[in-house]
Amino acid sequence: MKQTIQLFAVALVAGAITLGGYTYFIENDAAFTLAPQIEQDNFIPTSYTSSNLANTGIDFTEAAEKTVHAVVHVKNKTISRQPTNIMEYFSGGGQAREMIGSGSGVIISPDGYIVTNNHVIDNASALQVALNDNRIYEAVLIGTDPKTDIALIKIDADEALPFVPFGDSNNVKIGEWVLAVGNPFNLTSTVTAGIISAKARDLNQFDGNPQSFIQTDAAVNRGNSGGALVNTRGELIGINTAITSETGSYVGYSFAVPSNNARKVIEDIMEYGNVQRGILGIQGGNLNSQSAKQYGVNETEGVYVGGIEKGSGADRGGIKTKDIIQKIDGYKVAKFSDLTGYIGSKRPGDTVDVTVLRDGNQKTIPVTLFKLETYKIADLGLEVKNANKAQLVERNLKNGVIISNALTQDMSDFNLENSIITQINNEPIKDIDDVRNVMERRNPNAPIKVTFLNTKGELNSFIFR
Repeated sequence: MKQTIQLFAVALVAGAITLGGYTYFIENDAAFTLAPQIEQDNFIPTSYTSSNLANTGIDFTEAAEKTVHAVVHVKNKTISRQPTNIMEYFSGGGQAREMIGSGSGVIISPDGYIVTNNHVIDNASALQVALNDNRIYEAVLIGTDPKTDIALIKIDADEALPFVPFGDSNNVKIGEWVLAVGNPFNLTSTVTAGIISAKARDLNQFDGNPQSFIQTDAAVNRGNSGGALVNTRGELIGINTAITSETGSYVGYSFAVPSNNARKVIEDIMEYGNVQRGILGIQGGNLNSQSAKQYGVNETEGVYVGGIEKGSGADRGGIKTKDIIQKIDGYKVAKFSDLTGYIGSKRPGDTVDVTVLRDGNQKTIPVTLFKLETYKIADLGLEVKNANKAQLVERNLKNGVIISNALTQDMSDFNLENSIITQINNEPIKDIDDVRNVMERRNPNAPIKVTFLNTKGELNSFIFR
């Protein structure tokens, strides 16, 4: 009996210890792991039907209402000829066939001026514009600029039309909310929302010309081209132009021509009939860890000045090789597209303040932009630009135009960039107007003889057939 009582006492003590240990360790741990559940009402899962947009306090309805009536549906009618036999296939001709493409446009004035993309209206035989209230008008082409992919068209209405006011695209910020308005897949008056995900994005896709796009994640698809990218105040900050996609449809990012650049292009078209482009007159490149080491500098942002065009605004203003351009008119320049994008909104004769880093010290230099004049010789696959007096004197020449760019891979292989063409078909060439006149007068079936001075100082002649 005594032994039984002792065993019972031992069991009782062991049970008490076990229960105490469980209470101390396990229940305390359980209380810790469950604590977040008590606070779960403070967190909003992404699956909630009340979207995160509603919790930003931003109301998109006013911007959408202001914009949707000023974004139009643009239809492009083109005529192509379908060969009906083997002779027509080789010699041209055939049965005429009408094709219709579509895109978007933005009314920018109450008297009916509309900005859109050049690729929306390219090769049009007729243009038709449908407003949001289903009124349809015939449109006329005022002018285009393929380099920026901007075009200006106009309709005549009996009353003042709703329009979208321009905003300042230089002041847009990464993370800022925006709306894309257009007509994707022929779905008229479609509005999508997103944020600015990058600025001064260079896609380098239009004939090798550096571009400076606003990048956004607002959904843009085929048919949105030429439509409006607006801020929450309903101001136009971009013209939707391109997407990046492996499927041909939107997968996350779209790109818009900044409104400052688009506005400058259309104002040039209206005032001059063509686009007036200003240049600094430098050759340069982006900085990063690798290029900084190559140039022997410590900076990894900015534009490194590798060369100066003699007689240019940069030369006259005092910019030097090895300078690092860090700002322009107070705006940060982190890469080359920041610089080209800003200058693309300026005209020849405008003065800009260029802040450079030189020998460890910042220096702000006023530079007057010079006019960039180029001409594409399609039959040769070359782009040429006017040479200034200093460039000709340096080469000991009296006349000529500079080969600025090769437009085809075949011509790239010849390394003709910066060579100076002095004659075409034995006619002296003073400027791009001479080039244009010679090419327009020539027999299209005859060979073309080009005389040029290469960068080694050697005079050569090529015959292109």
